[in-house]
Parts: sequence; structure tokens; C-alpha cells
Amino acid sequence: MPELKQIARQIFLETLAAIDIPASMQRKLRRRGSRLHCGNTVYELSAFEKILVVALGKAAHAMVDGLGLVLAPFVRFEGVVSAPTPPKKPVAGLKYFVSGHPVPDQDSWKSAEAILSLLNKCDEKTLVFFLLSGGGSALVELPLNPHQTLEDVQQVNRALVTCGAPIHAINAVRKHFSAVKGGRLAVAAGRAKKLTLAISDVPQGFETALASGPTLPDTTTVAFVQNIIGEYKLNEKFPPSVRRWLAEKKMPESPKEGHPAFANSHFSLLLGMDDLFHPAHHAAEARGFLTCCDNSTDDWQVEKAAEFLLGQLRELRSIHPGQRVALIADGEISSPVTGGGVGGRNSAFVLACVEKIAGEKIAVLSAGTDGIDGNSPAAGAIADGETLSLARTSGLDPARSFQKSEAFSFFSQLGDAIITGPTGNNLRDLRILLAEP
Repeated sequence: MPELKQIARQIFLETLAAIDIPASMQRKLRRRGSRLHCGNTVYELSAFEKILVVALGKAAHAMVDGLGLVLAPFVRFEGVVSAPTPPKKPVAGLKYFVSGHPVPDQDSWKSAEAILSLLNKCDEKTLVFFLLSGGGSALVELPLNPHQTLEDVQQVNRALVTCGAPIHAINAVRKHFSAVKGGRLAVAAGRAKKLTLAISDVPQGFETALASGPTLPDTTTVAFVQNIIGEYKLNEKFPPSVRRWLAEKKMPESPKEGHPAFANSHFSLLLGMDDLFHPAHHAAEARGFLTCCDNSTDDWQVEKAAEFLLGQLRELRSIHPGQRVALIADGEISSPVTGGGVGGRNSAFVLACVEKIAGEKIAVLSAGTDGIDGNSPAAGAIADGETLSLARTSGLDPARSFQKSEAFSFFSQLGDAIITGPTGNNLRDLRILLAEP
């Protein structure tokens, strides 16, 4: 069984290595002289007096590098970049912020102010590239409520990310609280031409949730947000300034389809679900595993997702007796924080599987492609049929660790935490389940 764990690790690392953001940017954008092609949309670069770049998210640096390769050496631009890490090689004309994630910090606030100041320069002779990737919701933030402090913003964010609501619901609240989310950056850019290129870490069809949709019309409403706040008892967790703002009914509606700011706006997905599944599927099959992919567990509770995916894996094994099988799944599951430990949804998912696979020839890996899992230094974790007995020998109780949200501590003591460091991309979480006959 230790061999299965090693294979799962190799599949994960090979998948990460296959995600080449600058190369994907060069495939998506084609420049022929002064004409830039993005699908069926063509931009005559010589028609613009200013070209601006706003990059936010965990993949911001790689996306900027890719755009630079497309536009260089003839096109110069200025802009703002907000990412959780500093750039390896800063680009002239860009102002960089190393901002907070998963909790917004002072640089998150400052980067939002810098972006709004930059977009204030826009007119019909301006082309703005918005480069979006996961994590943008925390990395750039400024509240609509003028009485809200940074500490208030941080308290609201903590309440949202620990409440157990699905990501689209969390982001709906963020959109209605924020001066830079829910289409408001598109509005700030006014009459400029806008091209948004995105690397998605949200479910297919929910692209407006990516970085809380700063350049797209918002499909959620104030009424929906009020229901979310009530359902998850968020009001009692919000700071007084926010509770007063809500009580005074000062929350405005977000920009919707039909707003003139979206008339000159184009959105294109640079990388998505298939770009994660394909290399993982290929890596598993190259090792002799009959492999299937599943993307049906988005926003599911950890325990429910674990039961379902393990059931799928066992069914796959029973249909193909004598054959090694693999199930590749993606997406973000819901893991409410129930204790003060160190961990995240990926290690929590694996922890939920430990007792369910005890004694079986099964390995389970779950990790974030951004290299970050919750408040831990790991990307995720891995377990197999021997993990439970090894844990008990070490005095570890998986059920107790799960209840205390100590998944990282559990797996790090067993040497089964997966640590990559920040990867510079964010294509959703990846789960790899392997089984032998």
C-alpha cells in the first residue's frame, strides 16, 4: 500500500508541472502586428492611447509573464498586481502588492485603492486587461461601508470562510459588501475596452464567483445575501459597524446585466476544470490505472464527499476485477471549522477517509493546486489502508483530530502532509483515489 501513496503523490506533482500558465496565455492570445486576437474578438492595439493591467490572485505573476510575452516588445503597459507572494522578476510599469490570504490585510486594502485610482484614468481610448485567478477575493478588498475598518473587514472575512456556506454564497456576500467586487471594477473602468482573462478555481458555470466577479455582472441579489446571512447566523459574527450598516438597509444592489460598463467588456477562460483533469488522467493511466473523472462534489460537506467518492472508487473496482483503478475528482468541498487546530478542507477530506479505507488497498490524496490548504503550511494530505493502524500506534485519533480541525497536525506527525509551497497557480483542489484489486 505505501506504493499506492507514492504513485498518488507522483500523479499530483506531474499534474502541477503540466499547468503552464504563460504558454496557455500565448495560446489564448494571438498577436499579429498591432492586432490582438482573443477567440473571435479582435483588438487593434494602435487604437488605444493607454493599456492597463490589473492582475489579482494566486496566479497573478504567471499571468502577467504570459501577457508580457504576447505583447512584448512593442506594447508597454502600466498597472497593479496583487498576489500572495512577491514577483521573481518585476515588470516595469507595474506596481506590486504582497497581500493577505486567506484574510485581507493592509496591502489588500492598498491594492484596491491603487486599482481604483488606476481605473480612474480610463476613457474610450483605454484597453484594460484584467487577469483574475483564485484568492483574489482576499488579496484585493475595500469596503463599501465607509465606517468599516480593516479589522472589521478581517472579522467579516473570517466569519464567512468558517461558516460552512458554499463558495458562491460566500462570494455573494462579499460582492455586496465590497467596492471592488461584483462587477464594480468594470464600472470603475467606465468606457474603456475591457478584456478579462481568468484561471478558474470555481465550479463550471459559476465564473462570476471567481475572485468575487470584479468584472462581470452580478447575478446575486441583496435579498439572496440577506438569506445567506440569516441561514448561517452571520450577523452575530459581524462587527458592530457592519450590523449597523445592515440594520439601516444601506447595502446597495450590485451592477447587473445591462449596465453600460459591460458593453465593452469581454470575458475569456484561460484555464479551467479540463486543464486539471487531463494531465491527472493521463498520469494515472500511464501507470496502468483504469481512470475515471468526477466533478460532482462541489460544495459538498467533507463526510458526504468522502462517502460518495469512495463509493465511486469501489464500484469502479468491482466493475473491473483484477484491474488497478483510479478516480480523479476536483472542486472545493465544504469543511466548517469546528476547532482551533491547523488544517484545511483537503487534509480534512483525507482525514475523513482514514477509518473508511482501513485495511483496504486504497490510497486517497487531496491537495490544493495553489499549494495552500486552509491555515496550514501544506497543500493537503495523503492516506492509505495502513494509516489508521499507524496513527493509533502513534497515539493519534482521527475522529478527535477531525473534530478539533487538526488535520494538518495529524498527517504531519505521520509524514503524510503534502508540502509544495505556493505554486503560483490555482486550478481548484485535486483529489486522487487509487485502488488495487
